[in-house]
Amino acid sequence: MHGCSQIINTDQGSQFTAETFVGCIKNHKIKMSMDGKGRATDNAFIERLWRSVKYEKLYLSPPEYGLDLFDKVDDYMRYYNHERRHSSIDDLRPIDLYNEELKVAA
Repeated sequence: MHGCSQIINTDQGSQFTAETFVGCIKNHKIKMSMDGKGRATDNAFIERLWRSVKYEKLYLSPPEYGLDLFDKVDDYMRYYNHERRHSSIDDLRPIDLYNEELKVAA
């Protein structure tokens, strides 16, 4: 639908260093990028985000098919950025913080 990826980034887990996986990536002429050893905390933000998506949306209303999953994640991301208040940013919504930054930059 959108073509082939040009690069894939993974950690150094055994599933990503296995010859079968690496061979498949190389056969499709995709470049590989791997996080360095000891960089597990690099994924902490995204891991926390996906935990929120799962517990606040998907586990409560499991998708029935692929497009339903897309719609539910899309709906949650709108909620997360435009409605949900975040204690880590003084109970602002991310869109509020973004708009404040735009005003400062202008």
